[in-house]
Amino acid sequence: MRNFYVFLFTILTSISANAQSNNKSLKELEAKLEQARVELKAPGFAVAIVDQDKILFAKGFGFKDYENQVPVTENTLFAIGSSSKAFTSAVLGVLRKDDKIDFDERPGKYIPELRFKENWMNEQIIVKDLMAHRTGMPRHDLSWFMFPSESRAALIERIAHQAPFTGLRQQWYYNNWMFFLQGEIGARLTGKSWEENVQELFFDKLGMTRSNFRIPDMEKDGDKSFGYSVDLEGKTSKMDYYNIAAMGPAGAINSSVTEMSNWLITWINGGKFKNEQIIPEDYVKEAMSAQMVVSSGTPSKEHPDAHFSNYGYGWFLSSYRGHYRVEHGGNIDGFSASASFFPTDSLGIMVLTNQNGSALPGVVRNIVADYMLELEDGKWLEETVKRMSEAREAQAKAKEQADSTAISNTKPSHILFDYTGSYEHPGYGKMEIELKNDTLFVQTGLHGGFLKHQHYDVFDMILVYQGEPNLDNPFKFQFVSNMTGDISGLKAAFEPALDPIEFKRTPKTVEVSEDDLKKYEGAYLLMGVQEVKIYIKEEKLYAFVPGQPEYELVYLGGHEFNLKALEGFKIKFEEKDGDIFAVNFIQPNGTFRGERKE
Repeated sequence: MRNFYVFLFTILTSISANAQSNNKSLKELEAKLEQARVELKAPGFAVAIVDQDKILFAKGFGFKDYENQVPVTENTLFAIGSSSKAFTSAVLGVLRKDDKIDFDERPGKYIPELRFKENWMNEQIIVKDLMAHRTGMPRHDLSWFMFPSESRAALIERIAHQAPFTGLRQQWYYNNWMFFLQGEIGARLTGKSWEENVQELFFDKLGMTRSNFRIPDMEKDGDKSFGYSVDLEGKTSKMDYYNIAAMGPAGAINSSVTEMSNWLITWINGGKFKNEQIIPEDYVKEAMSAQMVVSSGTPSKEHPDAHFSNYGYGWFLSSYRGHYRVEHGGNIDGFSASASFFPTDSLGIMVLTNQNGSALPGVVRNIVADYMLELEDGKWLEETVKRMSEAREAQAKAKEQADSTAISNTKPSHILFDYTGSYEHPGYGKMEIELKNDTLFVQTGLHGGFLKHQHYDVFDMILVYQGEPNLDNPFKFQFVSNMTGDISGLKAAFEPALDPIEFKRTPKTVEVSEDDLKKYEGAYLLMGVQEVKIYIKEEKLYAFVPGQPEYELVYLGGHEFNLKALEGFKIKFEEKDGDIFAVNFIQPNGTFRGERKE
């Protein structure tokens, strides 16, 4: 009996020692994570660690309300951005099991009005290409970010005017628009919205009761985080939430690390959650298998055991120090995220932070992975801090070089008023340019900004983002003229993979009364030969040349009118002593003058 008590005492002592060791080790991990938050200047973040089918650890660090120092909890809601994408593709995975969709079919089969810009795209792109970012389309992100819309039908129309930059399946290129289309395909097949599909297929079944899709739902939650930006000097500023509107399938979900852990558990367990098959097992295997090579290259000297970069369906795939990792990050105004799992290790890591464009989720993910996989410390924080410092220096040098490219002693070809008007591209939207106090101001569908002259007809468009002018990253605008010398449009460097996007100008019309228009009425003899009649009809001024249709005239001010139906054609009347006595038809092949007949 004495030996039994000795044996029992030995076991209890061993258990107690292991528990103390684990607690000490966990405290060390928490200290490292807090150090990462401080050194990366993040207001707050939350992390959860999943082990097979349970949440092993979940904790908040820092503050969800930085101004009032309100702590983050493991249940705090954050915007997860593009970590939403795996939900969007998984909807199609469920529908495929029900034989409602074939991934090898053209997306136009499910969205009949969908058209791409090139015929080969309409004929050859299949649903799988949308899911793996391999359509040949660049991002075109400013189309939805600067010109948002609540109409998914309107967004589908834009795609027909968005150019590719390479051929089909030739190069991987991230594209939010193709995930928007996946969400719409699911909606067409079920008769329910993308939000309803995700809610019913996943949120309801995974106990994700507080996860949501809309800013108003986020705002009314009692445990939500605000979003923040941190400038190069370390100043923290609160940001407005961004309403992604109809582009929701690309990144609209708001959630917590606790609820997102159930999503990771489902993937780790082959699509099962609490013994229910939520996502088809064959889809899970396919989605986390390589469908497209993201980038080529050999491992770095610093990390020879972290290599290859592929993409599945809504997931990035890589080898992390000999362990297969499935991951997707997320970035949206004021928030950054990382959802990752190691399927062969049954390990999941969820990180959410309220810092805009933050490196913290990746650093925290790697620190936790090293700890859980019992790997040597990868020094991820130290390396990231060093790279951020180098990036700041490089950014400063790049700005100096950009400033030095301006050609001095040049000026715009027109007075500033001539650049005002509406500028529109069917694949993007409409911009309004106005002149106020000798400065040209730009307003897109959502954001505003102003123009700073660089040289000739090239201006820097300074975006006012979150209430502050973004002086470090201006967009180049080049105004273009037609054959008559008028400003006819502008080219905007909105998509790095393509030549500048050209927006067509419509001059801003000036209100004019019918009484004021009467002074222009009459017959004019062009070149002493051709009679032209100017007359009012239905409170509008028209010009009629025999043998041609009548042309509506759009008043520009100063006795000038545009021919509404003809680009590059305008009319300018001549006045003397308060009377109109002549007209000039200004067109690409010359100016034709006519005096008024008595």
